Amino acid sequence: MKKHRDSHSVALNKSEWALLLIDVVNDFDFPEGRKLLRFALPAARRLAALKQRAGQAHIPTIYVNDNFGRWQSDFHKQVDRCLDQDCLGAPIAKLLIPTGNDYFVLKPKHSGFFSTSLGVLLSHLGARKLILGGFATDICVLFTANDAYMRDYQLFVPSDCAAAETAEAHRRACEHMKRFLRADIRVSRKLRFSVG
Repeated sequence: MKKHRDSHSVALNKSEWALLLIDVVNDFDFPEGRKLLRFALPAARRLAALKQRAGQAHIPTIYVNDNFGRWQSDFHKQVDRCLDQDCLGAPIAKLLIPTGNDYFVLKPKHSGFFSTSLGVLLSHLGARKLILGGFATDICVLFTANDAYMRDYQLFVPSDCAAAETAEAHRRACEHMKRFLRADIRVSRKLRFSVG
């Protein structure tokens, strides 16, 4: 892993890979929240294991998270709120709690690239291979994958590390990403990173 100092003297880890955790810091406080949570919790357990493996390979993790419609949001406050024992999403927030080495990007819409600094961050990191996981497969994961594909990133979307409100919606979204976005959707335990 090489250190790079940009023009603003901020040290960033250079890596051709990056792990994007999409909307995992989530209170699940919406009409279909419980339905999604049923599938999201098992996916989060596998995503936590993948995050640990990625960290051991010096692959940066970027939390790409919804701002919950609050334009004055602070990501750390969102984490604290979602860790509260009364929050429906607390079990997932506890599994995927950010560390001091992680990055985060708040997004106003479905795609992690739309009106955010994600592209700039990925460029500074030197990332060209993106691993996407999170919720929901057929909405925010799919929209982010689509925009990543349009920007010529190589995509990996482990099918066991994302979830939708139904198994069928999840399956259809994964097949769509495989067919149209050329995403590798093999399960996380079969995913191998080669880090130079």
